[in-house]
Amino acid sequence: MKIFQVINVRWFNATSWYALYLSQLLQDAGHDVLVITLADTETEAKALEMGLNVKTIDLNTTHPFKLARACAQVLSLVRDLKPDVVNCHRGESFFWWAILRKLRLGFKLVRTRGDQRLPKNDIINRYLHSKVADAVVATNKRMAGHFLEKMKLDQSRVWLIHGGVDNARFTFSENGRKEIREKFGFTDQHSVIGLLGRFDRVKGQKELIQAVGKIYNDYGYKDIRLLLLGYPTATSKREVDIWIEENNVKEITAISGKCTDVSACISALDIGVIASLWSETIARAALEIMACDRPLISTTVGVMPDLVPQSALIPPGDVPAMTVKLLDVLNDPALAEELVKKQKKTMSQLSGKDFLTRTLTLYTGIQDK
Repeated sequence: MKIFQVINVRWFNATSWYALYLSQLLQDAGHDVLVITLADTETEAKALEMGLNVKTIDLNTTHPFKLARACAQVLSLVRDLKPDVVNCHRGESFFWWAILRKLRLGFKLVRTRGDQRLPKNDIINRYLHSKVADAVVATNKRMAGHFLEKMKLDQSRVWLIHGGVDNARFTFSENGRKEIREKFGFTDQHSVIGLLGRFDRVKGQKELIQAVGKIYNDYGYKDIRLLLLGYPTATSKREVDIWIEENNVKEITAISGKCTDVSACISALDIGVIASLWSETIARAALEIMACDRPLISTTVGVMPDLVPQSALIPPGDVPAMTVKLLDVLNDPALAEELVKKQKKTMSQLSGKDFLTRTLTLYTGIQDK
C-alpha cells in the first residue's frame, strides 16, 4: 500500500514516536510510506535518522497565504502519489485532509488520537470522526470510550491500538546491567529505583525524589539508590538538583543524561517507576521498562491502567502512596516477581509485530469498504 503518515508534531514526543515507529514497521514490511511533517523539527530529524521518506509541509500555520500554499502542496501530493491510506496523528490539519477525503480523491482517512486531550463533543467533530474519517484509532481505553460513549461513534469505526515495542532491542541485559551499575557506583547490595523520562514537571521526578527521600531518611533503607534516566527539557537540571538536595538524597542519586543504550540503563534498575502527573496516553517508557522485565509501578494516568495490574497503580501526585508501594516491592521479592510475570503477559501482545499486524488489519479492512 501507499501510506501517508501525517505527523505535524514539532517535538519527538510520544505521539511522534508512535507515528514514526509505525512508519518504520510499515516500510520494513514493504509498504510505500511517506512521512509528512514540519520542517526543522525533532520529528523531521528523527524520521530522516530512521531512514524514512519525508516531505515537510507547514501544516500548522494559520497565516492565510502560507495555509493556501500548504493546502496546494497537500493536494498536489495526493494527486501525484495517490495514497491508499492517510493517517493523521494530530488534529491541526485533520480538517483539510477531511475535505480532500470528501472530494473522493481515492484515499481512506484514519485519525489516530494519541494525545491526552479528549476531542470536543460538538457537531463538527462528531461529523468529521463518524462520517468523514474511515476509522479512528485510540491509543488507550479512556480515549476509545470517549469516542464510543460520548461521541456515539459506531463501534466498527473505533480501533484501540496500543503502541508496540521492539522486543529485539528492548530486553533485559545482564552485561548492560553490570556496566551501568558499575558506572554509577551501584553494587549488588543496592536496590536501584529508577524513572525513565525527560525532565518535565509532568513526569513526576519531584514526587519520586520525595518518596525515595522518605524511604532513605525516615525508614532507614540505606541500600536504596535512585537513578534518573533522563535529561533537561522543560525542567532544568538545576531544579532537579534542588529537589534532590531538599530531600537529602544527593549521595544516593545519579542522573544519566541521554542514554546511548537505553536497554542497558533500564536493565540496571530493580524497580521502574512511572510517576507522571498526567498524560502517558501512549507510554513509550513503560513499554520499554516492561519489555526489559523490570517490575514497574505507575500512577493511574492515561494508558497505564490498560498496561499494569491494579496492584501496581497509585494516584498521581500521591507521595505517601508511592512510598508505600515502593516499600511493598522492596520488602517482598515475590511481589516483584508477580509484577514481572503479569507484565510479560501484557507485553506478549505488544511487540512491534503486534503493532504492525493490528494496524494493517485496520488499513486493509477499510480498503474493502
